[in-house]
Formats: sequence, C-alpha cells, structure tokens
Amino acid sequence: MAVPKKRTPSSRRDRRRANIFLKEPQLVKCKKCGKPTEPHTICHECGFYKGKEYINVMAKIEKKQKALKTEVEETPEIKEEVKKPKKASKKTVKKEASKE
Repeated sequence: MAVPKKRTPSSRRDRRRANIFLKEPQLVKCKKCGKPTEPHTICHECGFYKGKEYINVMAKIEKKQKALKTEVEETPEIKEEVKKPKKASKKTVKKEASKE
C-alpha cells in the first residue's frame, strides 16, 4: 500500500480543494414560455427546444389525470371504524372501587 513520505501541508491541500465546489446552475429563459431552464436542454414546462416541440407536455398531464381517475374509481369506499372501548387499567379499577 502506498504511503506518503511527507505530510501534505495544509496550504497545498487547500489549493487543491479550491476547485472542488458546487456551482450554481446557469439558467436561461425559455423562448416559448419564459420559464428558467438549463441551456441546451428541453424546457420541462412546455416541452420545446429551439422552437420545436419535442415533448407533448399536455398529453403527459392528461395521461396522469386519467390514471388518477381510474385509481380513485377502483379503490373501495373506506368504512368508518368503530371505536372499541379502552381496557380498564388497574388505577381506574381501584378508583371506581373506592368511589362505591
């Protein structure tokens, strides 16, 4: 196993790590809908890129709504649960006995 001969100084370590950081994404306005999107990608709001429609967003939304409607129709109605009386604890039994 390789072991360094000398300890790496903190300044050298920090200089190396100076370029390792998260960058804020560069966003561009969509020419069709005006929503911020990443450059050179399809807009997720309208499905357009360079004036051409690549994703039919409305069809996707309609498909999801249709699937939700069928799920709601298939699920049986929820019946109200009848609450069971709580079991009497030792303390409540003693209190009731002392009252009588």
